[in-house]
Amino acid sequence: MEMERTTTDAGAATDQAARPAAEPRVRRVVAAAKKPPKKKGVAVNDPVGDMLTRVRNAVGARHETVEIPTSRLKSDIAKILKAEGYISGYEANATALTIKLKYSGKISALTGADRVSRPGRRIYARRDELPRVLGGLGVAIVSTSAGVMTGREARRRRLGGEVLAQVW
Repeated sequence: MEMERTTTDAGAATDQAARPAAEPRVRRVVAAAKKPPKKKGVAVNDPVGDMLTRVRNAVGARHETVEIPTSRLKSDIAKILKAEGYISGYEANATALTIKLKYSGKISALTGADRVSRPGRRIYARRDELPRVLGGLGVAIVSTSAGVMTGREARRRRLGGEVLAQVW
């Protein structure tokens, strides 16, 4: 009997007994498991801190707009920033909040923003303990039982709450 040398898919040579040429090879087809679709974006543990960081970075890079994943809290903060004159406008839709930054020449209206209450350490203040930012030149953003408002507005309405951020 004559030996025949054949090659496998991996390229390794094997010795086999002579087979009739008409014998078909059976090839097994394995279907690849379908992967679930990937989520877009990055998982964020502190959405308000992420918003402030994106705005600070956009101001530093002199961008005209910045796009942020939307939420009601972020829309309320953008509304306060617009009312206080730190941004020129904002648009919210189902997926994104677009903030239009405000500049006077090359200088931004928003020079700084800090997150005060963080997920790891919440900061609450009574109505008489609400912070004054830069002696009244900046704005404290406070989450109260009556909604998100500035520190001045919360003092006027005699409300305390969680101090979310300070902007100047």
